[in-house]
Amino acid sequence: MDKLQAEDARYLKRKVKRGSLDVHPTEKALVVQYEVEATILGEMGDPMVGERKECQKIIRLKSLNANTDITTLARRVVEECRLIHPSKLPEVEQLLFYLQNRKKLQLQKHSPRDLTPFEGMELDEEANINCIDDYVELLYEDIPEKVRGATLILHLARNPDNLEELLQNETALGALARVLREDWKQSVDMATTIIYVFFCFSSFSQFHGLVTHYKIGALCMNITEHELKRYDLWQDELQKKKKDPDNQNVKKEHEKALKKYQGLLSKQEQLLRVALYLLLNLAEDTRTELKMRNKNIVHMLVKTLDREDEELLVLVVSFLKKLSIFLENKNDMAETHAVEKLARLLACDHENLLNTTLRLLLNLSFDTGLRSQMVQAGLIHKLSLMLADEKQGQLCMCILYHISVDDRFKSMFAYTDCIPQLMKMLFECGESHMEPELISFCINLAANKRNAQVICEGNGLKMLMKRGLKLKDVLIMKMIRNLSQHDGPTKNLFIDYVGDLAAQIGAEEREEYVIECLGTLANLTIPDLDWELVLKEYNLVPYLKDHLKPGSAEDDLILEVVIMIGTVSMDDSCAATMAKSGIIPALIELLNAQQEDDEFVCQIVYVLYQMVVHQATRDVIIKDTQAPAYLIDLMHDKNAEIRKVCNNTLDIIAVSTCLSVCLPSLPPSLPPSLPPSLPPSLPPSLPPFLSRHNVSSPSYPIS
Repeated sequence: MDKLQAEDARYLKRKVKRGSLDVHPTEKALVVQYEVEATILGEMGDPMVGERKECQKIIRLKSLNANTDITTLARRVVEECRLIHPSKLPEVEQLLFYLQNRKKLQLQKHSPRDLTPFEGMELDEEANINCIDDYVELLYEDIPEKVRGATLILHLARNPDNLEELLQNETALGALARVLREDWKQSVDMATTIIYVFFCFSSFSQFHGLVTHYKIGALCMNITEHELKRYDLWQDELQKKKKDPDNQNVKKEHEKALKKYQGLLSKQEQLLRVALYLLLNLAEDTRTELKMRNKNIVHMLVKTLDREDEELLVLVVSFLKKLSIFLENKNDMAETHAVEKLARLLACDHENLLNTTLRLLLNLSFDTGLRSQMVQAGLIHKLSLMLADEKQGQLCMCILYHISVDDRFKSMFAYTDCIPQLMKMLFECGESHMEPELISFCINLAANKRNAQVICEGNGLKMLMKRGLKLKDVLIMKMIRNLSQHDGPTKNLFIDYVGDLAAQIGAEEREEYVIECLGTLANLTIPDLDWELVLKEYNLVPYLKDHLKPGSAEDDLILEVVIMIGTVSMDDSCAATMAKSGIIPALIELLNAQQEDDEFVCQIVYVLYQMVVHQATRDVIIKDTQAPAYLIDLMHDKNAEIRKVCNNTLDIIAVSTCLSVCLPSLPPSLPPSLPPSLPPSLPPSLPPFLSRHNVSSPSYPIS
């Protein structure tokens, strides 16, 4: 080996190739890229082994300030650094000018990956990478010297340029890991400092293997669990000393203990912050994250939500947000009642913490059980107050939208300021594009009767109709359609708009728009409404008949046409008009074509039910169609609601037939309606469980 080293100078050829020149991303320094090519030559001068390595040199410019002469400094840099060719002098001047005028980077104060320095990191000397062996020696001394040695190494590790060199020093890293493993309980400062060193490595994915090799992640889990138990013990001790506040000695003892507790708590939270940051970095690997989950990381994090330190809370909530995308972690959060603790954070003024908390709640709001917890924690009221916030309003709306999907919670929105705020936002859009989250939320709320009354108060319905009809807005019309389904004063408000809605029914309009207009009209089961006049005024009968043909349009539109016919058939004269136009055979044909679709079958049978109530149409159905035979056949249908409607319809047919046989001498005009002894009729409109034409609110994309 010695002989080979002696001959290296003779047979080793080294060549340096200059590369690019750039500024350092954070420091006042130039970064010179270059390439070193080393070749071992044989005795004859032929290359035998070659190796090429890319390197970089950092030229730090500590003297550079606003008054520095750039030309002089550039000339000096070129003269002293052989890696920069003299021809690069203009480029060096340009880069120095850029560095001189570059503003200092303002890192986001509470960014989850930005770990700020803490108390105890200060040193009265500057750490030097060349003295690393001396720092390692300190790790074999007493605790104060170990803390000092670890702190010096930490100062080196905080500079990313030193990490590669530290990585090669297995002695230093092994000593740090050993001291942490054996002595972490003896000094919180020492444990915090050593974990911080490994945190610096964990900030780069390529070094995660190193951190895992020394089992620092498992150590951090154990340390975190231990510190949380210590916190509980401290709390219990404080409570015991607080029992007799009138006793002066006890009071002084409590104050003394409280002061000590606050100091311990501050250091403990620094330790937790560093340990959890490191774990968050390692959790980029889902396999590592699964190991953390198996060691109850979620329970630890939820327990930490009781703290007051905002930087620690930002970290904990960020970690929970990352974990929440997996079902098992989400279930753990439900078990530990994380939502209740997160609700407390909504009152904070810390913008980053508030935003992160809302994003976590949004992830959790996809679960039905967690939505119930949110309602119990009073989130509807809290989030409603934040809707007007420009920065957080969108997230609040998305969470509230998810809560509004559940029918159990829809009515609760009527007792908050949520609906007036939404209506204000809706009308402020004017004719511009409307956010899908906003209109989707409104559509859901409109499906509740009490909410509908609040929405229609004042000029609410008028403004909605104006926008919906003017812009042909399908989603606004869907909201209006949901409003129209509620009986009572809300439905009567629509009488003024029947003509406007009927005017939209035509082949020239988009099908999805016509579906909503037809659906709204079909919901208007108002006794005083003259449907015969509406049908004639807007010539709707031909349109309705043409769209009963199978395949004439999308099934959704055909279904709305059937429902519309059922609504207008409540009127005697309208039912007669329908019968004369040949709609009944068209319905029978449609029934044949859609016999496998329960919704179609149920709605068609309901139309027949409405028609047999009237004498004129009843006779047409009995004598001129095969409808009774179909109804008898449908009595064996597996759908109970279809059987129920068929049964009531056949009862009416049977009683009317019996009357015509038993009382042949009665004038045809008597009785004008069925006797009281007839079976109870169905309500004027189908019950909600049959009204499946109320299309559910559209979902919106979540990024």
